[in-house]
Amino acid sequence: MGWRHLLFASWPFEPAVVAAHLPPSLEVDTYDGRAWLSVVPYLNVDVRPRSIPAGGFALPELNLRTYVTCDGEPGVYFFSLDAQGILGVLGARLFHHLPYYYARTELRAVDGEIAVTSERRHPGERPVQFAATYGPTGESFTAAPDSRAAFLTERYRYYTEDLDGRLRYADISHDRWTLSEADVSIAKNTLFRANGFAEPDGDLYAGSDSAPKSNSAPVCYYSPGTDVTTTRCQYWE
Repeated sequence: MGWRHLLFASWPFEPAVVAAHLPPSLEVDTYDGRAWLSVVPYLNVDVRPRSIPAGGFALPELNLRTYVTCDGEPGVYFFSLDAQGILGVLGARLFHHLPYYYARTELRAVDGEIAVTSERRHPGERPVQFAATYGPTGESFTAAPDSRAAFLTERYRYYTEDLDGRLRYADISHDRWTLSEADVSIAKNTLFRANGFAEPDGDLYAGSDSAPKSNSAPVCYYSPGTDVTTTRCQYWE
């Protein structure tokens, strides 16, 4: 896959609040004593099995994720992933047991920024609407080890559950992210409510490792993207 034009918009939450929504085999991973929920829109390009040399499809996506560990192994846990392509949604649900939902999702360049809109159309599921514009500001950088930026972006495993509640995982391989602080304007976001979380307050701002304006202000990074491969999803023993 190729992940392009990513926004990492991350809000701090009380760890107990996030833990209540996780499978019992996962533990909340924290930074400075806070759990984090991240809204991540991006364009997933050239999605294909590694055995096929070229000719994959593009899939604009929007996900809500948090940061976890399992027996000390760090990773991410997805509460939801909304995507445009029906075949991609069905394949991810069937083969990876990921909580994908069909949505009308569009991501495009507008006046030097990225504009994303998404409206969930998955039958029988809670509606989700999201609309935002974002773009880089300032110099690009690679996150320093143990920094908040690295905690929120440099994750190389995801965890999920099958229909019987058994934990599964897959490993992710890619170069370290090239990041910038991000200017972000969110016009609509019902992802938190749809996943059972209270709406965070706090103004959006171009977040870095400096202190946020308030305990609930988001930290925001932009990345132009990188190429990604994943292993097959397997059961945690």
